[in-house]
Amino acid sequence: MPGKVIVYGGRGGLGVVVVNHFKASGHWVLSVDIGSNEAADANVLVSLSAGWVDQEQGVCQGVEAALEGSKVEAIINVAGGWAGGNAANPDWVKNADLMWKQSVWSSAISATLASKHLKDGGLLVLPGAKPCVGGTPGMMGYGMAKAAVHQLVNSLGTEGSGLPAGACAVGMLPITLDTPMNRKFMPDADMSTWTPLEEMARILSAWTGGKDRFDSGSLVAIITQAGKTRMEKC
Repeated sequence: MPGKVIVYGGRGGLGVVVVNHFKASGHWVLSVDIGSNEAADANVLVSLSAGWVDQEQGVCQGVEAALEGSKVEAIINVAGGWAGGNAANPDWVKNADLMWKQSVWSSAISATLASKHLKDGGLLVLPGAKPCVGGTPGMMGYGMAKAAVHQLVNSLGTEGSGLPAGACAVGMLPITLDTPMNRKFMPDADMSTWTPLEEMARILSAWTGGKDRFDSGSLVAIITQAGKTRMEKC
Protein backbone atom coordinates (compact mmCIF):
# COMPACT_ATOMS: atom_id res chain seq x y z
CA MET A 1 0.00 0.00 0.00
CA PRO A 2 1.42 3.44 -0.94
CA GLY A 3 2.66 5.45 2.00
CA LYS A 4 3.30 9.12 2.68
CA VAL A 5 5.53 11.58 0.84
CA ILE A 6 6.52 15.21 1.39
CA VAL A 7 6.85 17.49 -1.63
CA TYR A 8 8.78 20.65 -0.78
CA GLY A 9 7.76 23.27 -3.33
CA GLY A 10 4.45 21.48 -3.94
CA ARG A 11 2.73 24.61 -5.23
CA GLY A 12 5.28 25.37 -7.97
CA GLY A 13 5.13 24.37 -11.62
CA LEU A 14 6.93 21.05 -11.18
CA GLY A 15 5.62 20.58 -7.65
CA VAL A 16 1.97 20.59 -8.74
CA VAL A 17 2.66 17.87 -11.29
CA VAL A 18 4.59 15.80 -8.74
CA VAL A 19 1.83 16.13 -6.12
CA ASN A 20 -0.81 15.10 -8.66
CA HIS A 21 1.26 12.12 -9.78
CA PHE A 22 1.72 10.78 -6.26
CA LYS A 23 -1.93 11.39 -5.42
CA ALA A 24 -2.98 9.43 -8.52
CA SER A 25 -0.85 6.49 -7.35
CA GLY A 26 -2.57 6.47 -3.96
CA HIS A 27 0.02 8.23 -1.79
CA TRP A 28 -0.78 10.60 1.06
CA VAL A 29 0.98 13.85 0.15
CA LEU A 30 2.13 16.76 2.30
CA SER A 31 3.00 19.94 0.41
CA VAL A 32 5.44 22.48 1.84
CA ASP A 33 5.39 25.85 0.07
CA ILE A 34 4.55 29.53 0.44
CA GLY A 35 0.98 28.75 -0.68
CA SER A 36 -1.37 25.81 -0.27
CA ASN A 37 -1.86 23.09 -2.86
CA GLU A 38 -5.48 22.04 -2.55
CA ALA A 39 -4.76 18.68 -4.18
CA ALA A 40 -2.44 17.71 -1.30
CA ASP A 41 -3.71 15.93 1.80
CA ALA A 42 -2.02 18.47 4.07
CA ASN A 43 -0.07 21.70 3.69
CA VAL A 44 2.68 23.43 5.65
CA LEU A 45 3.22 27.07 4.73
CA VAL A 46 6.68 28.63 4.55
CA SER A 47 7.11 32.16 5.90
CA LEU A 48 9.06 34.36 3.49
CA SER A 49 9.65 36.94 6.22
CA ALA A 50 11.46 34.47 8.47
CA GLY A 51 15.23 34.01 8.52
CA TRP A 52 16.78 30.65 7.73
CA VAL A 53 16.76 29.34 11.31
CA ASP A 54 13.23 30.51 12.04
CA GLN A 55 12.03 29.18 8.71
CA GLU A 56 13.46 25.77 9.53
CA GLN A 57 11.80 25.80 12.94
CA GLY A 58 8.42 26.78 11.50
CA VAL A 59 8.50 24.14 8.77
CA CYS A 60 9.66 21.42 11.15
CA GLN A 61 6.89 22.23 13.62
CA GLY A 62 4.26 22.19 10.89
CA VAL A 63 5.47 18.92 9.41
CA GLU A 64 5.64 17.23 12.80
CA ALA A 65 2.06 18.24 13.53
CA ALA A 66 0.82 17.09 10.12
CA LEU A 67 2.52 13.68 10.27
CA GLU A 68 1.43 12.90 13.84
CA GLY A 69 4.38 10.61 14.43
CA SER A 70 4.25 8.70 11.14
CA LYS A 71 7.23 8.28 8.83
CA VAL A 72 7.40 9.07 5.12
CA GLU A 73 8.71 7.12 2.15
CA ALA A 74 10.19 10.13 0.41
CA ILE A 75 10.98 13.82 0.83
CA ILE A 76 11.22 15.46 -2.58
CA ASN A 77 12.41 19.05 -2.87
CA VAL A 78 11.43 20.68 -6.13
CA ALA A 79 11.53 24.26 -4.84
CA GLY A 80 13.59 26.84 -6.66
CA GLY A 81 13.69 29.34 -9.47
CA TRP A 82 16.11 30.99 -11.88
CA ALA A 83 17.89 34.34 -12.05
CA GLY A 84 20.84 35.43 -14.16
CA GLY A 85 23.68 37.90 -13.92
CA ASN A 86 27.48 37.99 -14.06
CA ALA A 87 29.85 39.86 -11.74
CA ALA A 88 29.29 43.13 -13.61
CA ASN A 89 25.52 42.98 -13.25
CA PRO A 90 24.35 45.36 -10.50
CA ASP A 91 21.68 42.88 -9.40
CA TRP A 92 23.76 39.72 -9.37
CA VAL A 93 24.24 39.57 -5.59
CA LYS A 94 20.54 40.35 -5.07
CA ASN A 95 19.73 37.49 -7.45
CA ALA A 96 22.23 35.22 -5.71
CA ASP A 97 20.53 35.91 -2.39
CA LEU A 98 17.17 34.87 -3.85
CA MET A 99 18.62 31.73 -5.42
CA TRP A 100 20.26 30.79 -2.11
CA LYS A 101 16.98 31.15 -0.25
CA GLN A 102 15.00 29.18 -2.81
CA SER A 103 17.40 26.28 -3.38
CA VAL A 104 19.80 26.07 -0.44
CA TRP A 105 17.48 26.98 2.42
CA SER A 106 14.82 24.56 1.18
CA SER A 107 17.37 21.78 0.67
CA ALA A 108 18.90 22.21 4.11
CA ILE A 109 15.46 22.16 5.72
CA SER A 110 14.54 19.08 3.65
CA ALA A 111 17.64 17.35 5.04
CA THR A 112 16.55 18.20 8.58
CA LEU A 113 13.09 16.81 7.85
CA ALA A 114 14.65 13.63 6.47
CA SER A 115 16.67 13.11 9.63
CA LYS A 116 13.46 13.29 11.65
CA HIS A 117 10.70 11.79 9.52
CA LEU A 118 12.13 9.62 6.73
CA LYS A 119 11.69 5.86 6.98
CA ASP A 120 14.73 3.60 7.03
CA GLY A 121 15.60 3.06 3.38
CA GLY A 122 13.61 6.13 2.35
CA LEU A 123 14.38 8.65 -0.39
CA LEU A 124 15.53 12.28 -0.22
CA VAL A 125 15.73 14.20 -3.50
CA LEU A 126 17.26 17.67 -3.76
CA PRO A 127 17.11 20.05 -6.75
CA GLY A 128 20.38 20.39 -8.62
CA ALA A 129 21.04 21.50 -12.19
CA LYS A 130 23.25 19.89 -14.85
CA PRO A 131 24.67 23.19 -16.21
CA CYS A 132 25.91 24.07 -12.71
CA VAL A 133 28.37 21.17 -12.57
CA GLY A 134 30.69 23.59 -14.38
CA GLY A 135 31.03 27.36 -14.57
CA THR A 136 27.93 29.50 -15.06
CA PRO A 137 29.21 33.01 -15.92
CA GLY A 138 25.83 34.29 -17.09
CA MET A 139 23.98 33.08 -14.00
CA MET A 140 26.50 33.20 -11.18
CA GLY A 141 24.07 33.30 -8.26
CA TYR A 142 22.07 30.39 -9.64
CA GLY A 143 25.25 28.39 -10.23
CA MET A 144 26.54 29.06 -6.71
CA ALA A 145 23.26 27.93 -5.13
CA LYS A 146 23.00 24.76 -7.17
CA ALA A 147 26.65 23.92 -6.52
CA ALA A 148 25.93 24.17 -2.80
CA VAL A 149 23.00 21.78 -3.19
CA HIS A 150 25.26 19.37 -5.10
CA GLN A 151 27.75 19.45 -2.22
CA LEU A 152 24.96 18.83 0.29
CA VAL A 153 23.87 15.76 -1.66
CA ASN A 154 27.45 14.45 -1.61
CA SER A 155 27.62 14.96 2.16
CA LEU A 156 24.22 13.34 2.78
CA GLY A 157 25.37 10.28 0.87
CA THR A 158 28.39 9.86 3.15
CA GLU A 159 28.43 7.80 6.35
CA GLY A 160 27.62 9.88 9.40
CA SER A 161 25.26 12.27 7.57
CA GLY A 162 22.47 11.89 10.12
CA LEU A 163 20.00 10.30 7.72
CA PRO A 164 18.10 7.12 8.71
CA ALA A 165 19.63 3.72 8.04
CA GLY A 166 19.67 2.82 4.36
CA ALA A 167 18.31 6.18 3.26
CA CYS A 168 19.13 7.33 -0.27
CA ALA A 169 19.91 11.00 -0.95
CA VAL A 170 20.21 12.01 -4.61
CA GLY A 171 20.41 15.23 -6.57
CA MET A 172 18.17 15.55 -9.59
CA LEU A 173 19.97 17.59 -12.26
CA PRO A 174 17.80 18.47 -15.26
CA ILE A 175 19.04 20.70 -18.07
CA THR A 176 15.83 22.47 -19.08
CA LEU A 177 12.32 21.64 -17.92
CA ASP A 178 9.35 21.98 -20.23
CA THR A 179 7.44 24.59 -18.25
CA PRO A 180 5.00 27.28 -19.43
CA MET A 181 7.45 29.99 -18.33
CA ASN A 182 10.30 28.47 -20.34
CA ARG A 183 8.05 28.22 -23.39
CA LYS A 184 7.06 31.86 -22.95
CA PHE A 185 10.59 33.22 -22.62
CA MET A 186 12.37 30.81 -25.00
CA PRO A 187 9.83 30.29 -27.82
CA ASP A 188 12.51 29.59 -30.44
CA ALA A 189 14.46 27.00 -28.40
CA ASP A 190 14.69 23.33 -29.35
CA MET A 191 12.00 21.99 -27.06
CA SER A 192 12.79 18.39 -27.99
CA THR A 193 15.67 18.73 -25.50
CA TRP A 194 13.39 19.88 -22.69
CA THR A 195 12.29 17.34 -20.09
CA PRO A 196 8.50 17.10 -19.59
CA LEU A 197 7.30 17.66 -16.04
CA GLU A 198 5.31 14.42 -16.18
CA GLU A 199 8.52 12.52 -16.94
CA MET A 200 10.22 14.09 -13.95
CA ALA A 201 7.29 13.02 -11.77
CA ARG A 202 7.46 9.48 -13.18
CA ILE A 203 11.16 9.21 -12.35
CA LEU A 204 10.59 10.48 -8.81
CA SER A 205 7.78 7.99 -8.30
CA ALA A 206 9.95 5.12 -9.54
CA TRP A 207 12.79 6.13 -7.21
CA THR A 208 10.38 6.33 -4.29
CA GLY A 209 9.32 2.77 -5.02
CA GLY A 210 12.97 1.65 -5.10
CA LYS A 211 13.15 1.28 -8.89
CA ASP A 212 16.13 2.60 -10.89
CA ARG A 213 17.60 4.34 -7.83
CA PHE A 214 21.16 5.57 -7.95
CA ASP A 215 23.60 5.21 -5.04
CA SER A 216 23.11 7.63 -2.18
CA GLY A 217 25.11 10.80 -2.76
CA SER A 218 24.70 10.62 -6.53
CA LEU A 219 24.11 13.62 -8.77
CA VAL A 220 21.83 12.37 -11.51
CA ALA A 221 21.63 14.27 -14.80
CA ILE A 222 18.23 14.17 -16.51
CA ILE A 223 18.94 14.45 -20.23
CA THR A 224 16.29 14.72 -22.94
CA GLN A 225 17.19 14.44 -26.61
CA ALA A 226 14.76 14.12 -29.52
CA GLY A 227 11.96 13.83 -27.00
CA LYS A 228 13.51 10.86 -25.18
CA THR A 229 14.77 11.13 -21.60
CA ARG A 230 17.62 9.24 -19.97
CA MET A 231 19.49 9.45 -16.66
CA GLU A 232 23.25 9.64 -16.17
CA LYS A 233 25.36 9.88 -13.04
CA CYS A 234 27.50 13.03 -13.11
